Amino acid sequence: MLFLNAQKPSLIKDPYVYRPDSIMLDLEDAVAENQKDAARYSLFHALREIDYRGVERVVRINGLDTPYWREDIRVCVAGGCDSIRIAKTESAGDVIAVEREVEKAEREFGREIGSTLLMAAIESARGVLNVLEICESSERLFGVALSGGDYTKDLQTKISKTGIELAGARQLMVITARAAGVQCFDTVYTDLDDMDGFRAEVEMDKIMGFDGKSLINPRQIAPVHEIYTPTAKEIVFAEKVVREIETKRAQGIGVFTVDGKMIDIAFYDGARKTLAMARAAGVYDGAL
Repeated sequence: MLFLNAQKPSLIKDPYVYRPDSIMLDLEDAVAENQKDAARYSLFHALREIDYRGVERVVRINGLDTPYWREDIRVCVAGGCDSIRIAKTESAGDVIAVEREVEKAEREFGREIGSTLLMAAIESARGVLNVLEICESSERLFGVALSGGDYTKDLQTKISKTGIELAGARQLMVITARAAGVQCFDTVYTDLDDMDGFRAEVEMDKIMGFDGKSLINPRQIAPVHEIYTPTAKEIVFAEKVVREIETKRAQGIGVFTVDGKMIDIAFYDGARKTLAMARAAGVYDGAL
């Protein structure tokens, strides 16, 4: 999910060439106070006129504590964005307030009701503590994302190479998102000169269960794709697991081995997800 300043045409005219899965057109922190109207104008025309070649278009609106967010929503919906990212989300009430304005805009501009999805950015200690109610606040909400910079500021600390300061929020958010059935995305890695550190953090994200990574530079896209795309060995094993579970279940067998590993029904969803990820990445076209 690649962040881009919505005000700069040079950045938002063709980011699809870098093959991100999603672009985050930013109306919030990247845009100066006296440039909010200009950024909305640029955003609207980009959404209406640029073919992003299937790349998901998410817009980060200004926080609900500002005078800008309602007009941000109108422009997002009028332009036809796929999703809106709610900055500094701290409660279910924040999501509900945005949802109400989104529906008004959908009616105003003739878009299908419910077609504009929502994502909540968790940027404070209160937001982390309320993440379950946030995840369960709306049918439109497809995911939550950690914003490490503001979160660590709220904790009165700072981001370090160790990641210790983010560990609690990261794990709690993933656990809660899974319980609520929504996706969860990790925060950005800002040191563009430390690609080894970036790769290590993305590998950790995958192990922790995050669905993806927020990015600030196109150079970071390829490593994320490489790390999250299942390998040929993982795909073959997932196929075996799915076939064996379906066969053994029909025979009334609950526990068995695949390639020397003990397998039961609990492995089924994970194997299915591996194949779905591989298919989405374009490296698998099997029938399962």
